[in-house]
Amino acid sequence: MSHQSDLIATDIDAYLKQHEQKQLLRFITCGSVDDGKSTLIGRLLYDSKLVYEDELAKVQSDSVRQGSVAGGFDPSLFMDGLKEEREQGITIDVAYRYFSTAKRKFIIADTPGHEQYTRNMATGASSADLAIILIDARHGVLTQTRRHSFIVSLLGIRHVVVAVNKMDIDGVDYSEDRFNEICDDYRSFATRLDLPDLHFIPISALNGDNLVDRSENMPWYTGSTLMNFLETVYIGSDRNLQDFRLPVQLVNRPNLNFRGFCGTIASGIIRKGEEITVLPSRQKSKVKEIVTYDGNLDEAYAPLAVTLTLEDEIDASRGDMIVRSGNLPRSESDVEAMLVWMNEEAMVPGKTYLVKHTTQTVPGNVETLAYKVDVNDLHRMPAPTLELNEIGRVRLSLSAPIHHDPYRRNRTTGAIILVDRITNATVAAGMILDRGTTGSHKSVWDDEVSADDSSDALSTVTSEERAARFGQKPATVLLTGLTGSGKTSIARAVERKLFDAGRSVAVVDGEFVRRGLSRDLGFSADDRSENLRRSGHLAHTLNDAGLICLASLVAPSDDVRQKVGKLIGEDQFLVVHVATPLEVCRERDTKGQYAKADAGELSNFPGVTAKYDVPTNPDLAVDASTTSIAECADAVVELLKSKGFIK
Repeated sequence: MSHQSDLIATDIDAYLKQHEQKQLLRFITCGSVDDGKSTLIGRLLYDSKLVYEDELAKVQSDSVRQGSVAGGFDPSLFMDGLKEEREQGITIDVAYRYFSTAKRKFIIADTPGHEQYTRNMATGASSADLAIILIDARHGVLTQTRRHSFIVSLLGIRHVVVAVNKMDIDGVDYSEDRFNEICDDYRSFATRLDLPDLHFIPISALNGDNLVDRSENMPWYTGSTLMNFLETVYIGSDRNLQDFRLPVQLVNRPNLNFRGFCGTIASGIIRKGEEITVLPSRQKSKVKEIVTYDGNLDEAYAPLAVTLTLEDEIDASRGDMIVRSGNLPRSESDVEAMLVWMNEEAMVPGKTYLVKHTTQTVPGNVETLAYKVDVNDLHRMPAPTLELNEIGRVRLSLSAPIHHDPYRRNRTTGAIILVDRITNATVAAGMILDRGTTGSHKSVWDDEVSADDSSDALSTVTSEERAARFGQKPATVLLTGLTGSGKTSIARAVERKLFDAGRSVAVVDGEFVRRGLSRDLGFSADDRSENLRRSGHLAHTLNDAGLICLASLVAPSDDVRQKVGKLIGEDQFLVVHVATPLEVCRERDTKGQYAKADAGELSNFPGVTAKYDVPTNPDLAVDASTTSIAECADAVVELLKSKGFIK
């Protein structure tokens, strides 16, 4: 075996101690069907002399009967252990192998390439430090290559090796140009993914080129071999050692004199004497002892299993979390997450599932499905549900708060699974998303469905049929201006004129929206942006139903107004600037808002304590101080006629 040492013969205890101290690297192989994942691992083990003689003899015998290389030695049989896998020549379930070299210990997860087993691939990737994505040099980047790359990025695997396999095949012939072509193609796709450490290696898994030893057939490649890269890639900075998190798994009470809280440290470092906080009670104490099987420690770090005793008697139980005071995770009952759906039965929004998070299990339901992701092109699309192997962004409503961090920051406290309450089957794996530091209602413009996504795809009634029925084309008219400018009065006047003319029309009033849909929002820049986003979606829905929408909002930011236009569709979005002068708006203010803003009682008030961006190129500008409301309304109606929305 390649990891043998002289210490085995001279000092077995010293050898075992040296072996225990080796760093562990978990990695997976993934990619499309028949790209050579199992062959790669088998050859890697064989060339590294990490296969026992009896196992080698069995594989050599099976290669004649079940191998896929015309009776020759088939390294893939080291991994494909299921009868069905050997018969079909595919990987079905995740197969794990454990081995070590002189420098490191390794756990390999060989994951299936078929689309129907995507959930198995996600399971194998959930604990990996590194991913090897194989690409067949003949076929290049395929759909399943993109799918697995997206899941690798989603699961936060920082280190990725793209192994371009089968460089020895006729037609490829170890071509440097073909290798570079595939690398460029993959890079163009990967720019939209979060893969911070990306490497490319040309290999032949069947022949062993560039696996353990450098290939003589590819002298143009001067980079590292695959085994050398696995032994030297730096993963020390991947682990979160800043945020101390200890989910309580068990309260250890062997006698009256000892009471300890047991668990595996999810992240961070804890030392004797440091102050801690127990969640959710928020009781504080200090660490008295850090107890382990091998004796007490002065400090402990992830991923050690420890028992903490505290200086004070504090009530804590399984499901609680011990953290360092001053560095608390979020405690929320509403979280947003990316879900990988793993069940044959589709996700049902509103259905109650069991949500498992660290050592805590709480009932919860999928409140909304924001979108699902087409992993082929990363396009986000609306959907009523998630089917098997589909991925989407959801908002979960839980019966009790969970203490979590974003998955990107902490893969333990940021991970959840959903379990069916009846069958007890795991139906989904989830990664909790970062909602930002300004509150749970931060503007999410960049996370939502593309602007040109229409409800036509979800309806049997087309927009053309609606236009024919109503005798009009749908449009949204945004009337923007300072508080007191007359926006709402003009919108109501236009509504009456259009309704009297037989048109189908509705008004979205910003003040009315704040009483209901946005009653949870304040008046900060982010909250105003979020209010306009919600109003924009409401207007978009009305347009999809064939109606003309008159939206009356202050909408002070030009940037946000442009985003609303993209959301609704620029071909059916009009901006009307109600350009009433500020002094006139002050005179019309019956609620005293301007006076409060002047006195500092209202912050972020457009025109006084916050900026109002005057539209640079509105479709129409009216001044309600020099023109009557009726005349302003007539001008808006004429605008709709001139743009062809009504006749």
